Amino acid sequence: MFYYLSGTVAHTEPYLAVIDCGGVGYACRTTSYTLAALKKGERGKLFTYLSIRQDGVDLFGFSTQEELNLFQLLIGVSGVGPKAALSILSATTPANLALSIITGDEKALTVAQGIGKKIAQRIILELKDKLAKGQAAPGDSLGYGGTGVTVIPENKLSEATAALAVLGYSQGEIGLALKGIDLDNFTLEEIIKAALKKMMKG
Repeated sequence: MFYYLSGTVAHTEPYLAVIDCGGVGYACRTTSYTLAALKKGERGKLFTYLSIRQDGVDLFGFSTQEELNLFQLLIGVSGVGPKAALSILSATTPANLALSIITGDEKALTVAQGIGKKIAQRIILELKDKLAKGQAAPGDSLGYGGTGVTVIPENKLSEATAALAVLGYSQGEIGLALKGIDLDNFTLEEIIKAALKKMMKG
């Protein structure tokens, strides 16, 4: 329903940002990572996810497409709700989180408030292959350009490209990140790790 909101940042508080769009204030639940990118009284843009449940409607907003994509992947894991997903995304950057999942670093996930070892292991179990192979869950509007198309890679280069595309990186960003990486001798996991590290430095 809403792809993004663009307007004046009217109010912020932990896990919440209010964006004034033409006189209407939209309350978006968000992360500390996104809040750090917003300044009250200045223009702000948030990519959004609308959650409609029997007990209420919540709007979630994120400063980057990759953070939104990771949020959608996280809430698709059994036992991980929006609150837990926001906590995880608040504890690290999207690139660091993706790297932690791909490398199976459960300790990096348990740093987030309210995330125990069992939940961390479940997240890694359910998302590691999706990220490594660049596949979105059925029904997710992820993949190349957010088209919802499942990518079927044929080699390490296309697999790495697909995995990074799932996170929301553009083809130009992915191309620069993969440049200079030893694609022949690195494993797929090593290629993705190296690319993410380059993006994190950038």
